[in-house]
Amino acid sequence: MLTCWALSLIFSAIASASQTVFRNPSPAYDDGLFTPMEDMNALSVTKFTVLEHPAFPNYNVRIKKSAVCNDTVKSYTGYIDIEARHIFFYFFESRNDPDTDDVIFWTNGGPGCSSSLGLFMELGPCRIPDENGTSFHPESWNSNANIFFVDQPIGVGFSYADYGEAVGTTEEAAKDIAAFIFVFFEHFTKFKGRSFHMTGESYGGRYVPVFAAEVYDQNTKLSAAGYTPINLTSVMIGNGITDFYHQMSSSFDMQCTAASIPPILDIASCVHMKQMIPRCEQRLKESCVDMFDAINCAAAATFCHDHIQAPFWLSERNPYDISQPCDAEGLSENLCYPVTAHIRSYLSRPDVRDALGVDPAVPAKFLSCAPTVGTAFRAQLDGFRLTQDYVGALLERGVRVLIYVGTYDWICNWVGNERWTLALEWSGQAEFAAEPLHPWAVGNDFAKGRAGLARSAKGLTFATVEAAGHMVPYDKPKEALDLVQRWLSGEGF
Repeated sequence: MLTCWALSLIFSAIASASQTVFRNPSPAYDDGLFTPMEDMNALSVTKFTVLEHPAFPNYNVRIKKSAVCNDTVKSYTGYIDIEARHIFFYFFESRNDPDTDDVIFWTNGGPGCSSSLGLFMELGPCRIPDENGTSFHPESWNSNANIFFVDQPIGVGFSYADYGEAVGTTEEAAKDIAAFIFVFFEHFTKFKGRSFHMTGESYGGRYVPVFAAEVYDQNTKLSAAGYTPINLTSVMIGNGITDFYHQMSSSFDMQCTAASIPPILDIASCVHMKQMIPRCEQRLKESCVDMFDAINCAAAATFCHDHIQAPFWLSERNPYDISQPCDAEGLSENLCYPVTAHIRSYLSRPDVRDALGVDPAVPAKFLSCAPTVGTAFRAQLDGFRLTQDYVGALLERGVRVLIYVGTYDWICNWVGNERWTLALEWSGQAEFAAEPLHPWAVGNDFAKGRAGLARSAKGLTFATVEAAGHMVPYDKPKEALDLVQRWLSGEGF
C-alpha cells in the first residue's frame, strides 16, 4: 500500500498471440560492441523491441509504443527482464521538449504498491477519475520532463516472475533498477547527459535514496569502462519514510497537538503516549540503530506501535489525510480513496492490457498493492535500515535532495520528516539546521496565499505543502507542479 513501515505492522513465456516479441537488428553486437537503437519513433505499436547491453548480460529491456493516456503525449511501455524476473514500466515523453527536458524516475511505495497509482491518480499525463477511463491531467509532471513510472519490485502491478522468484530488500531491488536505467540511456542516446531525478513517495523514502546510491556507484564503475555515466542530479521524496527512528515519535505530535489540525485523540490516550515515547526511542535506538538485532528490533517496533500508533486506528480518520474520515473498511478496500477502485478496474480490462503489452502471465485481476511483496520486505525488517545515511552520502557527492511533505498526512508526516532532516549527519548539517523555515508560494505570488514552508541549505531542501495529504500531487496538483518545476530549474525555495 502507500504506507510507511508502521502500517505494515498492522496489517512465462514472453511470446503470445497478442504480443509478439522480436529481436531488432539494433542492438547489433560486434566484438563486445553494440549499436544503440537511438530512435524511439522506430519502436512498434504491436511488437516489443528487445534492448541488450554487454555490460549487463542478464538484463534485457522490452519496449513498445503504447497509447496509454491521449494523443498529447508520446508514451511507451515494457518490461525489464532479469532472466526469469520481469519488471513493468511506463515512459512518457515531455509535453514541452522531450529532446532537451530532464528525466524523472518515479516509484510508489508500500512496499508492494504499483506506480500506476502515481501515474493515474497523482502526477501522470492522465488520470482515471471515474469508471469512464482516462482524462487529460493539465498539472502532470511531464509538463516539462520525461518521466518513468515503474512497477517495482518483482510481483508489483504488472511485474511478475516465471518461477515465483521474489525480492525482499531494497538493496536487492536497487540493482535491477540501476541496470535498467543504464541500458535505457545507452540505447536512447538523446537522453544521455540529461539531468536525471529519482523520485518517489511513502516507502519511496526508503527506495529512492538506495536506488540513487546504486546508480551513483554504478556510474563510477561504468565510467571507468568507457561508458557515459548517468547525470544523477537529484532525488525527490514525498511524504517518505526515510528515518524510522525520528518518524516514530511524530505520531504523537500529529494526534495530540495542533501540528496539523486540532488534537484528535482524548487526553488520557495522549498522556499515555507521551509517557511511552522515551521508552520507545530507547528500545529502537538500542536494538535497531546502534546495533541492529532483528529479534529485538522487531520487538521494539511492536512496542512502539502498540503504545504510540495503535490509538490512531480507533479514530476512524484517514491515515493519509487526518482532516478526513475513513473507517477500516474504506482503508482496506480503497486506501480511503474510491478512485483507486477505478484504476484497478481500468487496468483489469483485457483491451487496456493488450494495448500496454501486459504479459499473459500476469493475473487477470489487477492489484494496486501486492501483499506478498510487503510480507517479504517485512520479513527482512527492510524498513528498519538506516536509509538516511544514503541521503547524507548523496549530498556529500553533490546530489541535491528535496523532501516535500503534505501537512495533513499522518502516516509519514511532516513533523517526523523535519526532525530527521535536522538530525541528518553530513557536512551541511549545521548550516541547514540554522536556516529558519520560510513561506513559499506558487509562482512566488503570495497574494494568492502561501503554499507551505521551506528550509534549504547546501543542496538539501525540506518543504511542506499545506492542507495536502500523503499524496501531495493528488490533493494539491498546482502546488506540486510548481514545486517540481522550480526544483528542476534550480530556482529553489
